[in-house]
Amino acid sequence: MILSALLTSVGINLGLCFIFVTLYSILRKQPGNIVVYAPRLVSGGKLQDDGEFNLERFLPNAGWVRRAWEPSDDEFIAAAGLDAFVFIRIFVFSLKVFTFAGIVGTIFLLPINYTGTQLRDDSDFPNKSLDTFSISNVNNGSHRLWIHFCAAYVFTGVVCILLYFEYDYIASKRIACFYSSKPEPHQFTVLVRGIPVPRESTCNDAVERFFMEYHPSTYQSHSVVRRSSKLQILVTDAERLYKRLTQLKNKDNSPQRQRRDGFFGLFGHKVDLLDHYEKTLGDIADNVRIEQSFMAGKEVPAAFVSFKSRFGAAIALHLQEGVNPTHWITEQAPQPHDVYWPFFSVTFIRRWISKMVAYVACNAITILFLIPVALVQGLTHLGQLESMFPTLRSILRLTAVSQVITGYLPILILQVFLSFVPALMVMLSSLQGYISWSQIQRSACTKVLWFTIWNIFFANVLSGSALYRLNYLLEPKEFPRVLAEAVPAQASFFVAYVVAFGWTNIASELFQLIPLFYNYVNRFFGGDCGDDFEAPTIPYHKEVPRILFFGLLGVTYFILAPLILPFLLVYFCLGYIIYRNQLLYVYVPKFETRGEFWPTVHNYTIFSLILMHIIVIGIFGLKKLPIASGLILPLPIATLLFNEYCQKRFFPIFQAYPVECLIKKDRQDRNNPNMSEFYDKLTKAYTDPALMPIKYSGGCRSRRTPLLSSESQNSVRESSSHDNLV
Repeated sequence: MILSALLTSVGINLGLCFIFVTLYSILRKQPGNIVVYAPRLVSGGKLQDDGEFNLERFLPNAGWVRRAWEPSDDEFIAAAGLDAFVFIRIFVFSLKVFTFAGIVGTIFLLPINYTGTQLRDDSDFPNKSLDTFSISNVNNGSHRLWIHFCAAYVFTGVVCILLYFEYDYIASKRIACFYSSKPEPHQFTVLVRGIPVPRESTCNDAVERFFMEYHPSTYQSHSVVRRSSKLQILVTDAERLYKRLTQLKNKDNSPQRQRRDGFFGLFGHKVDLLDHYEKTLGDIADNVRIEQSFMAGKEVPAAFVSFKSRFGAAIALHLQEGVNPTHWITEQAPQPHDVYWPFFSVTFIRRWISKMVAYVACNAITILFLIPVALVQGLTHLGQLESMFPTLRSILRLTAVSQVITGYLPILILQVFLSFVPALMVMLSSLQGYISWSQIQRSACTKVLWFTIWNIFFANVLSGSALYRLNYLLEPKEFPRVLAEAVPAQASFFVAYVVAFGWTNIASELFQLIPLFYNYVNRFFGGDCGDDFEAPTIPYHKEVPRILFFGLLGVTYFILAPLILPFLLVYFCLGYIIYRNQLLYVYVPKFETRGEFWPTVHNYTIFSLILMHIIVIGIFGLKKLPIASGLILPLPIATLLFNEYCQKRFFPIFQAYPVECLIKKDRQDRNNPNMSEFYDKLTKAYTDPALMPIKYSGGCRSRRTPLLSSESQNSVRESSSHDNLV
């Protein structure tokens, strides 16, 4: 790629970012858009629609930046949670790392690369290849390469120091949040699986006998899990139908309530939707009650067991309960609203098979994704396109067309294919037997990240100049040399990738195009969303891998092509302020893990450093500087030792709270007058929501009684959707 093509991509994406930010600053002030740009405040009842006309609403301004910047760390944690804070700290850490890298790369490395003569590019500056800004342009055997050698050591040291202090800071915040938290059910509860149930007995009796005998002083209560998959489907259908019924009742125009009962509402007799929905909802409610009456005999050999203290729960969690290690298996219980209930209807054998299926499917998706990667690589090489489409040669040789095709179109195609990957990985992770949504998201996060690294980084790298040397990849000694040849050759692609996929994606996150479109469609066709409104949650499994992948690009290309660093800094600056705004005003946390995503960030940063070291070893070998290659070898070893120290020093804090913290909190609870009330609620905290009695506003006395009478219409409008159906 030439410099002018990159500038074309930069211009296009800068224009898109400017349009998105400008439109956001205007649309966010329009009364009808508060459910799009401030749904968190709306769901909390902190913001109301103001329909009065005001000319200032149509003038763009940057006041949202100041409001997003102002909250301190403690205020941000109190408002958005520790998980959101850790997510923002990824941007903070990246800004620290790449600010230093940008200074070193721009002042020292970039001029050395550009003034080299290895590639002998005599084109004028706009037509310069981006390779002339990379280490490939430095002459073989040049003593200037020792500057790159020193930069590798200094950069690694700075990253490790920043990683240590960041790990320490987040670990301290995790402990501080634990000390300041109120008693929560998951702190006192463990999940017990593999319960051996004697003949002519029940799982409920087995659990009570076992824990009354072996944990008599700390055992509080338990809740046996039941097979409720079918019931959950019925309750979900009832909830969805009730929301439609609520919306229909809130409409004043009765003609919209009429439709035909035939195929897709196009044929048959006209029926009143209100009566139709009420009858259908009554039938579902009857089926729910019938199914709930059979739940007593559908026990699963698993139970949530609660204790009188956190320390008592920790003892049960970390000690082997039975002689047979496959019985009475314990694990930390998630928050009650974080439990993934469908998991419990799956047997051990089916869970094992599901894990194998998920593993095979994940690898199959990875392999199939090589097809769009190959397509993208073909677009980056204009000569290949001309040979494939000779009739379009005259069009492809036009300057504007060639710059758009090589600088922007490949990234756009790749982004379209990538948009389907996170949802697939969540689906595969949900099949693996995880007991909570947070575990599913962390598992999907790892899958998406590895998928991105292998299919976007390695596949793009190895589909280029190194593909013909595929046999060398099986030889460990040749792997650094293969990467050293291939990775710098793809520098221009990844610079364009950061610009096209990074900048625009961040700006579109602020603009919220799809929710905005849905809001207008819903207002035009469906009226006020009313009780159906729910604030969105941030998809960590999608956003965390994207940020970490950009971090990997910055680390690996710091030595090879420092031209990428200014574009990465722009991305991280935009991401920091935009996501602070989104987490404060848009997203509502679905779960709270107290920062358990950070070890993943740490591990993949270490992986990025090791990958950089391997590539640099190969680069110095190709550049006829074997001494430098040998002297780099201690660097990955020292990095791995540092990582091992961090694993021993900090990682246990993210696995479980230490006894010191648990006992201090338990002692504080002795003086808490509300603990008796908490223990009463703890008994029912882990009851399957599908087994709770269904309640509709306005009552449901019989299947022939309307669920929404005219007298209850006002109460429906004032109640929340969570209270309508429990």
